[in-house]
Amino acid sequence: MPQSSNTPLLDRVIFPEDLRRLETSELRQLADELRQEMIAAVSQTGGHLGAGLGVVELTVALHYVFSTPEDRLIWDVGHQAYPHKIITGRRDRIRTLRQGGGLSGFTKRSESDYDPFGAGHSSTSISAGLGMAIARDLGGKKNHVVAVIGDGAMSAGMAYEALNNAGAMDSNLIVVLNDNDMSIAPPVGALSAYLARLMTGKSYLSLREIGKQVAAHLPRRLHEQAVRAEEFARNMITHGGTLFEELGFYYVGPIDGHNLDHLLPVLKNVRDAKRKGPILVHCVTQKGKGYPPAEVSADKYHGVVKFDVATGAQVKSNAKAPSYTKVFAEALVQEARKDSKIVAITAAMPSGTGLDLFGNLFPTRCFDVGIAEQHAVTFAAGLATEGYKPFVAIYSTFLQRAYDQVVHDVALQKLPVRFAMDRAGLVGADGATHGGSFDVAYLGCLPNMILMAAADEADLVHMVATQVAVDDHPTALRYPRGEGMGLPMPLEGQPLEIGKGRIVREGHKVALLSYGTRLAECLAAADELAALGLSTTVADARFAKPLDTDLLLRLAREHEVLITIEEGSVGGFGSFCLQALADHGALDRGLKVRAMVLPDIYIDHDTQAAMYAVAGLDRRGIVAKVFEALGKDMAKETVKSSA
Repeated sequence: MPQSSNTPLLDRVIFPEDLRRLETSELRQLADELRQEMIAAVSQTGGHLGAGLGVVELTVALHYVFSTPEDRLIWDVGHQAYPHKIITGRRDRIRTLRQGGGLSGFTKRSESDYDPFGAGHSSTSISAGLGMAIARDLGGKKNHVVAVIGDGAMSAGMAYEALNNAGAMDSNLIVVLNDNDMSIAPPVGALSAYLARLMTGKSYLSLREIGKQVAAHLPRRLHEQAVRAEEFARNMITHGGTLFEELGFYYVGPIDGHNLDHLLPVLKNVRDAKRKGPILVHCVTQKGKGYPPAEVSADKYHGVVKFDVATGAQVKSNAKAPSYTKVFAEALVQEARKDSKIVAITAAMPSGTGLDLFGNLFPTRCFDVGIAEQHAVTFAAGLATEGYKPFVAIYSTFLQRAYDQVVHDVALQKLPVRFAMDRAGLVGADGATHGGSFDVAYLGCLPNMILMAAADEADLVHMVATQVAVDDHPTALRYPRGEGMGLPMPLEGQPLEIGKGRIVREGHKVALLSYGTRLAECLAAADELAALGLSTTVADARFAKPLDTDLLLRLAREHEVLITIEEGSVGGFGSFCLQALADHGALDRGLKVRAMVLPDIYIDHDTQAAMYAVAGLDRRGIVAKVFEALGKDMAKETVKSSA
């Protein structure tokens, strides 16, 4: 484990039990050292910085007050979990964050007993925590369950579904609302902390319960007046806790989430409360706290690459081509200049999807609905009914959260909603939770859907124009994370013929039919196969639905081997091709056909290239699959060719 003269207290804390041996007076210094260690680590690895810096004191306080891992501590999303990882036995590996074979950037059950629930998507912690609390009750156990959720994650309907369910039950659950979208002036913070300590004390809790029982026996009119007066008084001193009270929670706060003198007594009172039912503790924090560059630019430092600690300057990439995200955004802007009916929708990811560029130019036509993918899809459907052309830009992995809305509100009604699915395929450092592996399969089975995948950045421009032109079907366009191929860009997009692919290279022995950006690897594989005496055709399907059946059958007739390649799971493009070949009797003629898909596993974080190598979807894997289909020994054929 790293040892440093600058972190003498942190050096003594391997696990939370070590933390709990410290004096309360030492925790301020520990928090400062923990923040310093996190900044140093993330400066070397990159990752999510701002959120973790904002919860350093809260992390220390929670592990100090609660007996983790017996007491369950669930972090929502996981962006803020780096300090938690450092003090739960993983400091010695913290500089492997998001690297191949290293620590995940999110909480992960298989990584530590201190991670009781894995989180990569937001707004799940209260639901999971309630499940754990009920399981505890059913098992007759006494441990505490604490779910931490951010104010941004509270924009998702799932969080309110969980609050509503928890509030209707008598199970003891503690929810900590980490609110980093506002600030508290020092006097207000001090007053709130005093009131919070007072209202979580045993005397107040018991007095309030007695008051409720007495009020229940009052005449109805007096009872109603007493309840209203009590709610009004609590609302005046707790700045909005009535909402949570109405949902059945005992509300405490807001309190300063960076002041340990405020946090510790409140959390202890909440831990020791004898009342039954859920409690919500409202903590106000500052994203990026303690690191000036992150404090003044919270969005910029939410996710970072490697950076210089002294200046905050992030390492600039040596990109040879624009990212697919930027190409999509610029293409959409170009189309929107010509068509005032184009509107754009994002679910709390304006910069991640590139729609910040659109929003800057067309502020009245760009909508950030918060972390609410379900609402985003049906909102877009409503716009489409009125003749607008909505583009819903959502990462492939996040569109999964709105599947019912895609099915019933869009596809069933044949509404021309345009889905732009960023991060399709394997994504690198964010790992399995953020991989876009399933969209072709889960969208391809829906009637009325048109599916397309860009093979390169130039094709992406044309596909955006194609989506604009389709006004009688929903469309879904997938493209990957990262930069393009460095190809010349078209001056403007030209709509493609729906359901038509293209031949990129002609051969006669082997046919490689690609869907998406594996096309470049197919071309590299074709070069290698040609050198080994195997003439190879390379085709770009462009569309998975409707499928270019004419192209598919031609490849089947004219080649001995046909391989389909895609950056998605089984059940997608390759399955559609096999179905079509079977329907047309093409499999009866001795064709050697294989479908290359992502393997039936979740692939851990690494570089994208390394992940695709694991999946066998790189040049080497494609060549090997051809030899397997031919029933030949690749090593022997390579030796022959060299001779």
